[in-house]
Amino acid sequence: MRRGVLLGVTSAVAFGTLGIWGKLAGQAGLASFTTLGWRFLIVAALLLPVSSRGITGAQRARMLGVGLLYTLATTCYFGALERVSAGATSLLLYLAPAFVILLSWGLGRAPRRTQLGAVVLAGAGLALVVGLPSAADRDAAGLAFAAGAGALYAGYLVASERLLGGVSALAATAHMALVSGVVFAALAAAQGTLHVPVGAAQWGPILALALLPTIVAVPALYGAIRALGATRASLLGTLEPLVTVALAAVILREQPGPGAALGGVLILAGALLAQWPAKPTPAAAPAGADAAAARMRRGPER
Repeated sequence: MRRGVLLGVTSAVAFGTLGIWGKLAGQAGLASFTTLGWRFLIVAALLLPVSSRGITGAQRARMLGVGLLYTLATTCYFGALERVSAGATSLLLYLAPAFVILLSWGLGRAPRRTQLGAVVLAGAGLALVVGLPSAADRDAAGLAFAAGAGALYAGYLVASERLLGGVSALAATAHMALVSGVVFAALAAAQGTLHVPVGAAQWGPILALALLPTIVAVPALYGAIRALGATRASLLGTLEPLVTVALAAVILREQPGPGAALGGVLILAGALLAQWPAKPTPAAAPAGADAAAARMRRGPER
């Protein structure tokens, strides 16, 4: 349990730098797909040679499928970064715990009342962020991309829990990076923006993206999911937007507006409420929501 918590916190802090490096890459003149293509191809080149031994064809197919979900979530995330602030993007990404609850419900894990309350809080927070945007967050498409990233990230968390049992974190990260790198490089080529970065101003953000929110954060997240389950892992991830907002204020001089501030509080409160512990139950076989809680206590399904 302690190891899972440590991995979850490490992942959240490393992921919290994602929006900052993304904004800095854009300021250096890099298109998003170009940045992402180089980021993930570097990671794949580093990790595939040391993580692919003993992988079966079925495992490889599952890892690539889960990697595609991650690719879609990242596309939405960087689409949001191009249009709204890093802080608002990161806060809306943390609608993910509410989406995890809804997805798990659809897959047969009945939620507790506190978890349904968490969904309501997250929805209210979304309404405030969208309804009272700051001057930097008045792009409806950008806000929609950020919320979409939260939904897709939830799908990625649930799919990782259900499909990647028995696969090493490094192997899962390497295959995710492979599919993401190929997709983003192809998109950059189609746009005519694919080129070799020039100088420290362009290479710096790309290498930082490859290291912190990828090589460090993604394996740590897979480890947290295995130890704690997708829902509890998403709880620790609520540290991520706090890191992003703090770094954005210091490095990018972004200041959240009242809607983002209050809405962010509600979204993070919902993420916390989603993890309110279930009441102890007798030793008899659990059912419904209690069964779901028991499965999450055991960690990811194998």
